[in-house]
Amino acid sequence: MPTHTAHPSTHDTTRIDDTRIGAVRPLITPALLDEWLPVPDATLALVESSRAAISRVLHGQDDRLIVVVGPCSIHDHSQAMEYARQLKVQADALSDDLLVVMRVYFEKPRTTVGWKGYINDPHMDGSFAINEGLEMARSLLLDVLALGLPVGTEFLDLLSPQFISDLVSWGAIGARTTESQSHRQLASGLSCPVGFKNGTDGGIKVATDAIQAAQAAHAFMGMTKMGQAAIFETRGNNDCHVILRGGKQTNYGADDVNATCSLLKGAGLYEQVMIDVSHANSSKQHLRQITVAGEVAGQIAVGDTRITGIMIESHLNEGRQDIVPGQSLQHGVSVTDACISMAQTVPVLEQLAKAVRTRRQAR
Repeated sequence: MPTHTAHPSTHDTTRIDDTRIGAVRPLITPALLDEWLPVPDATLALVESSRAAISRVLHGQDDRLIVVVGPCSIHDHSQAMEYARQLKVQADALSDDLLVVMRVYFEKPRTTVGWKGYINDPHMDGSFAINEGLEMARSLLLDVLALGLPVGTEFLDLLSPQFISDLVSWGAIGARTTESQSHRQLASGLSCPVGFKNGTDGGIKVATDAIQAAQAAHAFMGMTKMGQAAIFETRGNNDCHVILRGGKQTNYGADDVNATCSLLKGAGLYEQVMIDVSHANSSKQHLRQITVAGEVAGQIAVGDTRITGIMIESHLNEGRQDIVPGQSLQHGVSVTDACISMAQTVPVLEQLAKAVRTRRQAR
């Protein structure tokens, strides 16, 4: 038997442990937040039915176009609701042709540093009131869903899904994290359909690899609703797809769709794409989204059934603004990437709906 020599004092590890941690604060548990902000029956039914509807589109059983549209990132509850109410009018009017999902993004990946989003810093002042941000995010999702509008979001942080994912109808894994094993494992256990963006350099294979990985079962460490560390074993997610967002050059054209679908077919995956008309596909020029969406609508109208979705960055008013301490923000203008306005978005949606009708009539 090994012998252990007693030490005269407690072993001091402070010289090697947490040496760069400035503070550790308590985090609310997902279970407690769920108790404070539970899911009403009508909302539960909407999330369930909209996930199923998105899945049918992704598997070729519904010929509508999924349209994920909304602000680049949420920074104000009342303005988000104002946008949601206006979008709901369009979603209802075009529901025969478009399956509209409001983009409700709470986490903002940064190239270097900057505002990380509504959950991380809800007051936009560096106070990092994350517990408050989680509550505000869940409250907003519930309010948008109460209008009858499904929501989509990007899953960036690996713990935040436990607080909000039960309310999400569609999720995205961003270009910077598509190659991350942890995010692929997360997607394999999410209850909603998930889109993987191509890499920031435009590479598609990382996205097709991600789909294959997310379809498989995984075991990994995570946090339960009760806030306890646990090992999660997933079943795999068969509702995953590629999002083309451009890279070193655009990739929304017919040749790009053909090349992507050829790669998907070679990997034994369903041939379909969602096209993000923002980011590199619009060269980060927000008004070019209108042109790009028009060109995508043209491809749909001539019969391309492989284009099953589109993403648009849109807010109440166009453009973007910086967060400046002590300075009031303009109403309904993005504080991250520039967006087109709702007034500019409506004709884009109508054009996409018309393209779907034309495609349907040609079959």
